[in-house]
Amino acid sequence: MISLEHLNKTFGNHQALTDINTTFNAHETTVIVGPSGSGKSTLLRSLNLLERPESGIYHFNDDNIDFAKPLSSKTILNVRRKTGMVFQDYNLFPHLSVVKNVMEGPIQVLNQKPDAAKQTALDLLDKVGLADKADAYPGQLSGGQQQRVAIARSLAMNPEYILLDEPTSALDPELEAGVLRVLLALAKEDDSMIIVTHNMEFARAVADKILFVEDGKILFDGTPSEFFKQPTQRIADFLAAMTFTTISDKAK
Repeated sequence: MISLEHLNKTFGNHQALTDINTTFNAHETTVIVGPSGSGKSTLLRSLNLLERPESGIYHFNDDNIDFAKPLSSKTILNVRRKTGMVFQDYNLFPHLSVVKNVMEGPIQVLNQKPDAAKQTALDLLDKVGLADKADAYPGQLSGGQQQRVAIARSLAMNPEYILLDEPTSALDPELEAGVLRVLLALAKEDDSMIIVTHNMEFARAVADKILFVEDGKILFDGTPSEFFKQPTQRIADFLAAMTFTTISDKAK
């Protein structure tokens, strides 16, 4: 389990995160939503230590990190091995084949033998529907296919949590659907995932828990059923904007 206590993060004079307190349960999918610039990605990146809050406590199972104190390289590496990050822009190695992209981390970081790493990579590519693309190169794939390779690469590291930062934001709707189907299947397998997304229907389908973040603060922390009942006017306005309800109503 991951939990955060009183997390604060600034960028210059901008308060990006303010007194964040929440829990991310294992074997559940937490979806983080909110308007652009609200602090969603900063919160997610803090879990992988790509961002370093200035204060607060980060509990990861039995490990406790106090952000007010310096972090050792060992601590950072330990957290990153447990939290696989999937970015918006794939970050695949263009000079390596698809299967070698998935194999690289397990061989270099986990010290797996190449034959074992390759078999695992092939199994994962099959899982994300890309078994026939193992010998292709990233430049030969669509954006949606590259993102599915990135997901397979993250899974190959056996992370305790998979962190996904708007994984479909750069994709057109058809390619987005393929990636979302993979993530929905992982959620049904009770993988531990934390996802930042702008897709409300996907959030409704995949989430065990939703965080609504605005101005660096958590304004809602609860179940999808509670969230989509629009418990506050701010959430109602946000959902109307995200689903174009207001526009549709005006057009009638």
